[in-house]
Amino acid sequence: MKDRLYYQDVYQQTFTAAITKRGAEADGTPYVVLSQTAFYPTGGGQPADQGYLGEIRVVDVEEIDGEIRHRLEGQLPESWEQVNGQIDWERRFDHMQQHAGQHILSASFREVAGAETVAFHLGSERVTIDVRLDELTPDVWEKVERRANQIILENHPIIARFVDEDEWKALPLHKLPTVTQDIRLVIIPDFDYNPCGGTHPSRTGEVGLIKMLGWERHRGNVRLEFLCGWRAMREYTVKQRRISDAVRLLGTNEAELGTELERLLAERDALKQALQEKERLMLAEEVRQALAEATPVGGYRLLQKGFADRTIQQLQQFAQQVNAQATDVISLLATTGEKRQLVFSRGQNVSVAMNQLMKEVLPAIDGKGGGSPAIAQGGGQANLAAEEVLALARQKLEELME
Repeated sequence: MKDRLYYQDVYQQTFTAAITKRGAEADGTPYVVLSQTAFYPTGGGQPADQGYLGEIRVVDVEEIDGEIRHRLEGQLPESWEQVNGQIDWERRFDHMQQHAGQHILSASFREVAGAETVAFHLGSERVTIDVRLDELTPDVWEKVERRANQIILENHPIIARFVDEDEWKALPLHKLPTVTQDIRLVIIPDFDYNPCGGTHPSRTGEVGLIKMLGWERHRGNVRLEFLCGWRAMREYTVKQRRISDAVRLLGTNEAELGTELERLLAERDALKQALQEKERLMLAEEVRQALAEATPVGGYRLLQKGFADRTIQQLQQFAQQVNAQATDVISLLATTGEKRQLVFSRGQNVSVAMNQLMKEVLPAIDGKGGGSPAIAQGGGQANLAAEEVLALARQKLEELME
């Protein structure tokens, strides 16, 4: 493991190494293998380091069949036999904070609630653990978060080292190693003992803080989202800015923000109801005027009408209002936009099946649709003007009534 410099000194940011192998992945991405490296490869739920070899960006690092492949944005010069490496320290330290924070948080859940962590994911923006709990109560939330941050503030040492079988068996591990060789433990004395191959700071204080953000049920467990260190600080800064903007826009203060939002939501709901009532009255009046222009056909009345800038749902509402006001009317409705939308409906005293009428008309506009004998809807191409489609629909209606 001496060639893995991230295990010798997790704070080492630069190094020099010989290029021992060059290659390309199946997708053509070039890679190199080095005699030694400070780049941590993907593993244990922790993403890989990134950075530079010379002036070429390292985009990914992965261990395959015992060799650590450094995937590159471009080829290294063939003349190079050795190369200088520089890891992205901001990314590395972020991963160290999040991963160590996960150890601390998982141990806090175990101590406070007797709940084991069964999964861990370190994403580019959010970090999650899956904890064996049915739910996360506010009381457990507060106690776990407080305990985790207490461990950070006490600034305990974090010891990462390789051990032999006799040594790890003598320690109070909470899970067994998944490998039989090169077993590495991450230890916070008298608090947490875990097999782990990831990168961690040397003391808990470097984690900064842990902030739990929310949880959901996932496959019988609790999936908890949290952030540590600088990520948590950035999250707080963004949220505080949003709160400040909301306070300014609403002309209130932070303490009264919730009350003001409740008042605005209630006001919005009242306005929405009033608007819906006005729209209902306007639609009823629009239908009343349209019915005055309905023409006789086969013992019933026929209402043909084209609409601009209306959805098929609005056509359906119009048809339903017609049926509410008149039981002997057949409504043939169409939109005049880029696509032809149709709604055919009948009053309760009409016997003609609207779904059959729709079936007769749709082929003319290469359309699809369906419905019931009482109301049918469909849509198709605008190869015929709305007036032409409605004229065709009237023709088909009269044929069905013969």
